[in-house]
Amino acid sequence: MENIGKINEEYFKKVILPNSGFKRKEVVIGPNFGVDVALVELPNNMAMALTSDPLSLIPTLGLQESAWLSVHLMANDIATTSFAPMYLQTVLNLPTSISDAQFREYWQYIDKFCKEIGVAITGGHTGTIEGQNSTISGGGTLITIAPQKQILTSNNAQIGDSIIMTKQCAMSSVSILAMSFPKTIRQKLGTEVAQKAEELFYHTSVLNEALVINKLNQQQKVVNAMHDVTEGGVLGAAFEMAIASGLGIEIQADRLNISPIVSSVCEVFSFDPRYCIGAGSMIISVKHQYEELVINALHENNIEACTIGSFTALEEGHRMVENDEVKPMTYHETDPYWAAFFEAFKRGWK
Repeated sequence: MENIGKINEEYFKKVILPNSGFKRKEVVIGPNFGVDVALVELPNNMAMALTSDPLSLIPTLGLQESAWLSVHLMANDIATTSFAPMYLQTVLNLPTSISDAQFREYWQYIDKFCKEIGVAITGGHTGTIEGQNSTISGGGTLITIAPQKQILTSNNAQIGDSIIMTKQCAMSSVSILAMSFPKTIRQKLGTEVAQKAEELFYHTSVLNEALVINKLNQQQKVVNAMHDVTEGGVLGAAFEMAIASGLGIEIQADRLNISPIVSSVCEVFSFDPRYCIGAGSMIISVKHQYEELVINALHENNIEACTIGSFTALEEGHRMVENDEVKPMTYHETDPYWAAFFEAFKRGWK
């Protein structure tokens, strides 16, 4: 538990998976490494998808921005089903330093962002706790209900599927760092780069991707699975998808979309954008023959998309082709974003 961030697959399998409560037959998908949602079978061929995530409260970022992250990072997980979220339960353990006015502002933005995407807040718990000084103020659970056969899960990628990524690497990491340390970024990279990096923040939702894929799959199933990019970045998300689906993977490293803006901010903080928190990008497992169809549909909806590799048989392993050299693809257990953020904070960057 000494590493910052999510637990690794080995720890999950040793500690969480064997101790996951009473076994109910209606739980179609329960705890699983690299899987975004749980799935519970309901009557009439319906199912309930659930996901839980931390709620952000980052004073250096702002209350509106913290509320956006709180709502949309959870919504991104539900979006991997190809459906939008419907219901939200929250647990808030707030620091005693937060004022009534600050909480009211934060919660009003939570309400606003939920209304914008059709989410009803159905309950939870709210209180303050002594010693709470984290940028995580609690957690939430989003729920949606849809026809079971139409719900996608990230553990259903198939051999031969093309891997499409949307938008670009490290969007959320770069935008949060730029907004948290604006003076430093302006001094090192200039005002224009700083502004463009900050503008990435409100492009970190993947609900539009979900709606595009849902529409395509209603006509004929062209997408088998999706996984949103969080800790571990685009490469981590693709690797998790392969593990969850019991497959091998081959990634073409030079195809990953990394803009000059993202590259320059990552250089300031000395980390690789391919491996850091990248909310706003979706990894899509597409039947190979429909690769062009899916990319065109995304482009028609103003969503950048490109093919970065394919899923293979498990025995072919996990590989990455970089500079014409085939290398083993490794999973980075610690996301470099956390060290970058706290190191900048310790240095007094503004």
